[in-house]
Amino acid sequence: MERTLFSLGAFLGGLGVVAGAFGAHALRARVGADMLAIWETAARYQMLHALALLGLAWAVTRWPDAGLGATAWLWLAGILIFSGSLYLLVLTGRRWLGAVTPVGGLALIAGWAWAAFKVATASR
Repeated sequence: MERTLFSLGAFLGGLGVVAGAFGAHALRARVGADMLAIWETAARYQMLHALALLGLAWAVTRWPDAGLGATAWLWLAGILIFSGSLYLLVLTGRRWLGAVTPVGGLALIAGWAWAAFKVATASR
């Protein structure tokens, strides 16, 4: 499991760098400052949670029986929904996508809460 988590974190981190570079270079001349800020928020949250997945890869080796797999699924869903909806909002201009974003945010928060609970109650 730790290899999968680390690989997923590394992959999403690399995509986060690509997204950041795309926003800084390709989008800067095409969208307004408000949309660029939205793009940057999406890339930042993707990158932070990609790094969190790397840390989770370590955590599952430290607490192998804690049941931390749900954390990874929640963070992955959160990245896809939160960052994905913001990326699509900027690329398409469809403002209704902003209504989907909080669902992803809730998944990210739930992942953090689950990790805290499971590690706090782990046997070793």
